[in-house]
Amino acid sequence: MEKILIVDDSSVQATKLKSILDNDYDITIAQTAEDGLRYTHVGGFSLILLDVVMPGMDGFTLLKKLQEEIVTQSVPVILITSLSDTKNEYYGLTLGAVDYITKPFNPLIVKARVATHIKLYNYRKQVEYQSKTDQLTGVANRRHHDDYSLVKWSEAARLQLPFSICMFDIDHFKTFNDTFGHPAGDKVIATIAKTVSSYLQRSTDFFARYGGEEFVAFLLGDSSTKAFQHIKKIRQEVENLSIPHNPSVSQWVTISVGGVTVIPHGESAYASYLKIADTMLYDAKRFGRNRVVWADEKMRQLWEK
Repeated sequence: MEKILIVDDSSVQATKLKSILDNDYDITIAQTAEDGLRYTHVGGFSLILLDVVMPGMDGFTLLKKLQEEIVTQSVPVILITSLSDTKNEYYGLTLGAVDYITKPFNPLIVKARVATHIKLYNYRKQVEYQSKTDQLTGVANRRHHDDYSLVKWSEAARLQLPFSICMFDIDHFKTFNDTFGHPAGDKVIATIAKTVSSYLQRSTDFFARYGGEEFVAFLLGDSSTKAFQHIKKIRQEVENLSIPHNPSVSQWVTISVGGVTVIPHGESAYASYLKIADTMLYDAKRFGRNRVVWADEKMRQLWEK
């Protein structure tokens, strides 16, 4: 059931709105803008109904805050106004509200406008998801990686957190495709993506298909030793899938991984460390494949096997 937040200092008005929508939606009521802001951080709401005139923080101030925060800036906001609030309606719409509902409430109008904007919100979410997702594997695509990596890199620099970047590559993948065909190759890519992503599920982890048989991941907050050990386990789990390969090159399908851990600073660039991870991947493949090679915080190499 879709969740709706009503922010209105009038318990009478909020209860009236709730009674109109209660049968179709999960309704939460906040009677101050401060409470409304707190609810939005944990609520997962599909729509916010916001009264303009409230004591303390008014609806416009709350609307601005919602538009500024990543968690809430895409959630549609419908203003609750009186019939004489034309200037307020105009101002609210320019701030980013999607619509307005006038007092006294007409139940049919309320239901129609709420349903319309929730449908539009869900459609936008679906389009956004598809634009960020690799269709073959279901993990993030390169476009999502390119955008999100810069956001998290800046966050790590601000908080001075260790940031680990790693590149994954399926070993002898061209030979696999030539032997078993491209449909089988696609299945291997999807299977490996599913396996790797199952071990990168923390909120501080990110995993994406970078292109072809190559993947990229980053981990926030882990030391180089911890990240190296975790990625070694993932490499072993891929080998444990026991997917047959062309015996002339390998018994099973395996991956090689290169990584680097760094604490970002103001002058450092994500792209330069991504290149270092790629260099570590090159070394992993050059010295036998099916292994992890890592550069620690002091750019010393850590080797597996």
